[in-house]
Amino acid sequence: MAHPAPILVTGAAGFVGQAVASRLLARGEQVIGLDNFNAYYDVALKEARVAQVAADPRFTMVRGDVADAGLVAGLVAEHGIRRIAHLAAQAGVRYSIDHPLTYGHANLQGHLSVLEAARHAPGGCAHLVYASSSSVYGDRPLTGQGFREDDPCVAPVSLYAATKRSCELMSQSYATLYGLPQSGLRFFTVYGPWGRPDMAYFGFTRKILAGETIDVFGEGRMARDFTFIDDIVDGVVGVLDRPPQAGGHRLLNIGDNQPVGLMEMIAALEAELGVRAARRMLPMQPGDVTATFADISAIQQLTGYRPQVRLAEGLKRFVLWYRDYHGIAAPAAVA
Repeated sequence: MAHPAPILVTGAAGFVGQAVASRLLARGEQVIGLDNFNAYYDVALKEARVAQVAADPRFTMVRGDVADAGLVAGLVAEHGIRRIAHLAAQAGVRYSIDHPLTYGHANLQGHLSVLEAARHAPGGCAHLVYASSSSVYGDRPLTGQGFREDDPCVAPVSLYAATKRSCELMSQSYATLYGLPQSGLRFFTVYGPWGRPDMAYFGFTRKILAGETIDVFGEGRMARDFTFIDDIVDGVVGVLDRPPQAGGHRLLNIGDNQPVGLMEMIAALEAELGVRAARRMLPMQPGDVTATFADISAIQQLTGYRPQVRLAEGLKRFVLWYRDYHGIAAPAAVA
């Protein structure tokens, strides 16, 4: 399904951005990647991700700030870009407590920068797909019903969540005013190889292998709809290929539809690592939510999206990658 015009992927050195760029390249697309390689977490990991695709002649990496409206507009105009996967953002719920202005710049200004570039695309924007977050749903109890896209999203418990909901509202205004076709994807706890070190499963792995105590927030009562990176990419690319009609703006959950308790995740990780973790049980941190649970019927109906990788298998793949990336030998097999 390759097209002659390149696709702009913002956040191309990030976890999801690089994985999406890689998938697009694999099917013959040209990709312009944009990322500022900020130091929120280990920049060497971002460089290593990009190195996986840098040799492909159809890939161009641009180092710059997505909030630089002139830069983004220039890229769209110069390369005749008509499709955008806007995956750049300042991530992290807890980080937003202490660094609020960073979120205003990267998330709000960055999103507006992309909207303006798409609005003025010389050939017209065929589709803008952007990353939102399950955090927009606020803190809700876990029931047998998944979070639905038409559920109220009026009580964010973190600034990060507030910026993501704000981006959705900005996108709706641009769809209404300018007929800009858009799809906002509400991601649910993405994990897997090449993932973000600030995520719990990643930090737990590092500490468990180092013999350190892990901090278990919410007294272990939290649950997350863990979604493997390959499944996320299936959804992102599937949606990108199916733009709404001009003026259409839709919001879609992209998750696993199988929430897992935090203690169950830790047990699965311990089993894979072959090590029992020392645990320190702590209360929930400001900005955290109790549970996430994606109703994925809308994206399924649109694209046929079906998550394939269950948590135990996904953690196995992550641990294999983690050991390889850090040069950590696997434990000897028991005779």
